[in-house]
Amino acid sequence: MENPAFEMHSGSVPTLSRSKEVPKHSQRKPGRSSMRFFLLCLLASIITTTIGILVLSLIFRDYQEFPKDSGGDEAPGGDPEGKVDPKFRFLYQLRKSKVHKYPGGEIQWARFRRNSQEYENLEFQEFGNFLHSHKSQLTLGTLRIWSRGLRAPHWHFNANEHGIVLQGSAWVGIIGPDDSRAVTFNVTRGQVVFFPRNSVHWVKNVGAGDLLLLLFFSTHEELLTLDVDDAFYSTPEDVAARALKPEGGVAFIRTFQKPQEDQAINLPKNLDQLIHNSSYPQSSDSQVWKFFYDLPASPEFPFPGGVFQWARFRKNGTGLTPNQQIYSQSLNQHENTLTLATLRIFGNNLGVPHFHFNANEMGVVVSGCGLVGVITSDEKFEFTVGVGDVVFFPVGSQHFIQSFCQEDLLLVLAYSTGNELETLRMNQYFHGTADHILAQLFSKDQVEFQKIPKKSQ
Repeated sequence: MENPAFEMHSGSVPTLSRSKEVPKHSQRKPGRSSMRFFLLCLLASIITTTIGILVLSLIFRDYQEFPKDSGGDEAPGGDPEGKVDPKFRFLYQLRKSKVHKYPGGEIQWARFRRNSQEYENLEFQEFGNFLHSHKSQLTLGTLRIWSRGLRAPHWHFNANEHGIVLQGSAWVGIIGPDDSRAVTFNVTRGQVVFFPRNSVHWVKNVGAGDLLLLLFFSTHEELLTLDVDDAFYSTPEDVAARALKPEGGVAFIRTFQKPQEDQAINLPKNLDQLIHNSSYPQSSDSQVWKFFYDLPASPEFPFPGGVFQWARFRKNGTGLTPNQQIYSQSLNQHENTLTLATLRIFGNNLGVPHFHFNANEMGVVVSGCGLVGVITSDEKFEFTVGVGDVVFFPVGSQHFIQSFCQEDLLLVLAYSTGNELETLRMNQYFHGTADHILAQLFSKDQVEFQKIPKKSQ
């Protein structure tokens, strides 16, 4: 046999018959042999029992010394029992999230994941599951593209996309259904882009520095996306040749080589050898304004302590410029679009408590620091926020945002409605409630409620 251990084991097994007889001179008397055999068995039994007791003692000692309060490895999020602070249903720390790297840039997400193993920690899982359970119709991402990099042409199966440029400048293209021509235009800091669901679109960084966009998607499910290059490489060669009809047919199609690395944000090292003539045309205004909104140039809506600017649908277009009217109508023509806004709260001022009838709200802190409060039907939370933090307010939940820095607190907000946003503020529902009802509710003299000014915001 090839296994010596097996040979040794099998060779030691006694047999019932032997080929040689025991010599006469080696025979012992029956009584003396039995006694010797008995003593040997007794000694073996004592040794075996002693060893067994020692082994059991060591095992029992180790078990007793194992800490009773240890539950194994500490759970993600810092809680050894696997629990997470419920405030993270409303707060997501984007700066701690995974950075998805590509040849031409990076993407980060605040979103729901169907596979719980894909969350970095329990806090992110709490946030993602809460977005999903509330059917928030909101997913957030940041897209950073290096200079000359390209977010590959792609489309989303299950979401409209709304973005705002936080840094840099880009050339954008959108292709709609049927015989639609590509609509192309340039955007820069503060301006808004809108990509309807299933429209093919791309973003090219045409600036010297990084391009950074904040993107909102109108889905609380996992975002479903297909890049043009992935669609091409997944199509049979003969089918692609018959569809595109290139010179050379299938032979031409076979000259394409699929990169091993995901090219979602593309930036070839030999780009200068590939591009011989590039142009960045601007489509007609009437076409561009369907997908573009110049938010910095839009009207400001002040309130005591701050100011709003909106990229949204308006039923009454009175006072809107032509481009604002076209954008407003474009939002309303597509199903499940979003409303975008910037909210600036001046240093040490307050955005008064309020709630929304018809939309969930998600926001990202761009600058400053603040305090956020949320009240739901059975819970209330307060927590601080800083740059890069994401907040989520379910429809109907009362919430406030207060700046407590000298610097202004600036947020970019998205609301899950393509209709006009419906909001009610605390001062409004106090004013709308009869004084005698408030007096009865709070056990306070009716005249005391006259101390609340009617025009407060």
